[in-house]
Amino acid sequence: MDLFAIREWFRMRRLSRVGALGIAFAICAGVSAHAALRAIASRPEVIAEAPPPPVGYEAEEHFPGAAALYVDDPAPVPAVAGQPEETAIAGATGSIALPNIPLPPDAGDYAADASIHPARPFSMAAASTADRSRALQCLTAAIYYEAAREPDAGQQAVAQVVLNRVRHPAFPATVCGVVYQGSERSGCQFSFACDGSAARAPSQEYWIRAAKVAAAALGGRVFAPVGLATHYHTYAVTPRWNRSLVMTAAIGAHFFHRWQGWWGTPAAFNQGYKGGEPLPAPHPRAEAAPVLATIPAPPVVAPRAVTAPAAIQPAYAQSGKPLVALPTAPRAQAQASSVVPPGYQTDDSQILDRWKDSGKPIR
Repeated sequence: MDLFAIREWFRMRRLSRVGALGIAFAICAGVSAHAALRAIASRPEVIAEAPPPPVGYEAEEHFPGAAALYVDDPAPVPAVAGQPEETAIAGATGSIALPNIPLPPDAGDYAADASIHPARPFSMAAASTADRSRALQCLTAAIYYEAAREPDAGQQAVAQVVLNRVRHPAFPATVCGVVYQGSERSGCQFSFACDGSAARAPSQEYWIRAAKVAAAALGGRVFAPVGLATHYHTYAVTPRWNRSLVMTAAIGAHFFHRWQGWWGTPAAFNQGYKGGEPLPAPHPRAEAAPVLATIPAPPVVAPRAVTAPAAIQPAYAQSGKPLVALPTAPRAQAQASSVVPPGYQTDDSQILDRWKDSGKPIR
């Protein structure tokens, strides 16, 4: 055997060993896979189904508080003095009647004013710790449920609308009062306070983000682009109050509006913040006063005529009085009394003699 034959023999031996190792590895892998499949088949409950894709309220394009963006617009209520307020719908604030107070002499000069004036910085320097905490919680809730998925500018604009309302005499003078206005009678100015959105547990991430925006606004940060806006609505709804208002900005999914004329100028926003924040929750429902049934007065009864003692016959003078046993006395003494009628026994009985045997058997 030459050298070439010996080298080929060793090479074939090596290839045979590698092949044998590969075959053994493949067999082990197949056995393991088969065992795994058998284990899964014996415990089908460990296989979790994929969650369905989010739709409607849970979809990413929706934000908290927008569960009913496409509801019909309620009956219009013009935002003028003397008219009732308009309830909010999802995706839009409500409106309210302007206060019936005298206007300054130059109020007519602002009728055609379409300028945008930035609001003054909001200050809570004189507020108590409780008022600060409640105001922060209420403003955070308004930002979260109205614009949780809006950009930073959209959330700042919503916060500015709330604080603008606090300063306007047409609205309550507290943050929580503005946010939950009308919740005591299902006529909310912000829809989330009445439509049940607040019952859903908020997302911690989005809540913290909204709280930072609220804290900055309460600390004096002004979002100038919306100016003195007191109303807004999303692009999905068109409340009828916007026809009598002036649009100031379009930010994110919201359009912002202010009142026309003098009521939309900086001079009208003269309501000071004095604290006294209510609880950061919808107000207790105002129950209607119960109607009490009218109880008729008792009829007037005329007094009965009283007979004079002198007019009463002696035989009936003691009528109605309890019987009192008379002491044993001779019959003559008893009959001499003027109060004992004739024929009555005064010593032992008051039964007439002819009725004494009444009830006895006849013999």
